[in-house]
This record gives sequence, C-alpha cells and structure tokens, in this order.
Amino acid sequence: MGILIPLGRLDNVISNLLEELLGLRTGLLISGTIVALIYAYLVRFLAVAFGSVETSLSKIKPSLDDAARSLGYTPKNTLIKIHTPLMSGGMLTAIMLVFVDVMKELPATLVIRPFNFDTLAIRVYQYASDERLIDAAAPALAIVAVGLIPVIFLSVQVAKSRN
Repeated sequence: MGILIPLGRLDNVISNLLEELLGLRTGLLISGTIVALIYAYLVRFLAVAFGSVETSLSKIKPSLDDAARSLGYTPKNTLIKIHTPLMSGGMLTAIMLVFVDVMKELPATLVIRPFNFDTLAIRVYQYASDERLIDAAAPALAIVAVGLIPVIFLSVQVAKSRN
C-alpha cells in the first residue's frame, strides 16, 4: 500500500496535467509497470543492501581518508581507489542477498506486476492455489536452486575470509 498510493497519486497528477495541456486522457501510466515493480523492490530491499554496505564502510578507518588527502587524492579518487576495493566484499554480499530475496518475493510482485509478467514465485503461487502441486514443483525447485548458488558462494567467501 505504501507504494500503490503514491504511485496512484502520481499517475493521477500526470494524467490530469496531460489532459489539461494536451487534451489526452491517458489513465494510469506508472502503476502496473516494470518501473513501479523495480521501485517497489528498491524500497523493500534497500534496508538489506544498506546494512551490508554500511557494515563494510564502517570498517574503513578515517585515517585512510586523511592519508589519501595528504597524498593528493581527490575525494573521487579516494572513493574509487581506496574505498571501493575495501567495500567490494560488502557490496557483493548486498547484491547477492537482494538477488535471493527478489527471487522469492511474492507480495509486491503479485500486487504491482504488469499483466502477463510472471516470475517464478508468481508461477508457484498460481499453481499451488489451483492445487496443481506437481506443476508447482519445478518452478519451486528452480527458486531454491537459483537462490542456493549465491548462498554457497557467500559461505565459501566467509570461510576464506576467516582463514
């Protein structure tokens, strides 16, 4: 609801503006599109990604910025050459966690998705609600398999970092 109400109001403002200026009745332009779905994912999973990136950024000492400044680095060069390599593990973790969560996301996708746009989670939900459990098994296993690959990769990376 927190996504649908603002998007609906924005759609109404755009529609009214286009009707007044150009005389066109457009209806809803943003709601029910891929843009709205990506926006919903961004809002929903920003906290997951932000936590991982913030943790990796907090491990960078302020003295590194001072040292980079004393060596003549600009803030942009400091970000690119010092912070980004040190934060790459946290950013990779954030990307993988968000990927796994998006793979299995159902509520936002079910409500906001465009017509004829089905994800694996939607397909599993439709088959299971129709009690076609045999048909739901393959997409459900695909969700598990695709979600398991990043988890295994992260586990290997964590094990390497501890050694």
